[in-house]
Amino acid sequence: MRRERPLQLIIGSQIVANARLRRIPGGIEAQLAGDALKRLIDATFIGGSIEVLDGTHRARGLDVTDIRMGGASTTVTLKTTGARSMH
Repeated sequence: MRRERPLQLIIGSQIVANARLRRIPGGIEAQLAGDALKRLIDATFIGGSIEVLDGTHRARGLDVTDIRMGGASTTVTLKTTGARSMH
């Protein structure tokens, strides 16, 4: 049985410790709130780096493709830089 490597979301130079991350085809979904959400939105609009570290010791760049707000947290869809969604 293959073990999934833990994911870490990196915004700028900081690891987001309290993000709930889930793998999806071509990227991840992250549930964020508070400061982590603010940092992600700031990075999105001012061109900061957003990356995921998946345990291979190699970070992959991500682009925000969807933001869904509801309740006390927000679900953000992040796709690998250059990936496209098929509808």
